[in-house]
Amino acid sequence: MAIPLSASRLVEILRAEGLTVHEVRWWRTHNRNSKGPWGPVNGVMIHHTVTSGTAASVDICYDGYSGLPGPLCHGVIDMQGHVHLVGNGRANHAGSGDGDVLAAVVDERSLPADNETDTDGNRHFYGFECINLGNGRDPWPAEQLLAIEKVSAAICRYHGWNERSVIGHLEWQPGKVDPRGFTMTSMRSRIRARLGKKPTPGGSSGSAGVTYTVRKGDTLWSIARAHVVTVPAIVDANDLDDPSSISVGQKLKIPGGTTTTYRVTRGDTLWSIAASRLGDGSRWREIATLNRLKDADDLSIGQTLKLPKK
Repeated sequence: MAIPLSASRLVEILRAEGLTVHEVRWWRTHNRNSKGPWGPVNGVMIHHTVTSGTAASVDICYDGYSGLPGPLCHGVIDMQGHVHLVGNGRANHAGSGDGDVLAAVVDERSLPADNETDTDGNRHFYGFECINLGNGRDPWPAEQLLAIEKVSAAICRYHGWNERSVIGHLEWQPGKVDPRGFTMTSMRSRIRARLGKKPTPGGSSGSAGVTYTVRKGDTLWSIARAHVVTVPAIVDANDLDDPSSISVGQKLKIPGGTTTTYRVTRGDTLWSIAASRLGDGSRWREIATLNRLKDADDLSIGQTLKLPKK
């Protein structure tokens, strides 16, 4: 039983374990906490996606689908062994499962058969979806299996858990088969061995030197906010969640060397205001120059942008 990791600490321990971590959109505040409690946490649950392709799989796990909103896990582990973080907080991944299994995880003992659905798993488990078709024939690359091992060990190491705190979805909820293609017994053996050694740092940020493909609804602001650390401070200061909430004639307090009031005029965006009012606006102009964009209206769906280093 433990207090859930903060977003920053999760990134920190995964990279300390030697993993490459990609922070997806607004994952740090993306959760289902409004639908139920998150924590205390008791373990890690492993799934397979039944999808192929990294971009599409990550999008599904972030957005969810009709009848089951995202996030559908906390992180997606791709076939190269990279971890894509998509949620922080309660996520729709575990569903209802067997309370006797949860008790065994808490006690770190052998698991009983899962034959009931009487307990909320989304409250108690970190969830990681691994990209695989789950048909028993789709291969599990060594890099991906190693990443599953590292992710699980990193979280167990932080909370002081042993390998018995890591389970598969098939061990939690009757009728589930994931992950299919390797056994959780073998994975727990790998995690136990890793926990007996010191972590090997060397992971990297997925936001440095990567490209970003524009999606429907994206704005320059949203992309910048996801990849440039200075943007959230501007948003928080203006109490704005999205550029669409800026209306003509609205007065905004603009942070900077001296706090000033700015009246929004037609065609303004949060980006244009920040670029003109925040000192030299170098970080904003850097993005615009690098992407050859003047403002959010220059974005087109499917356009590939090179992102600046965080």
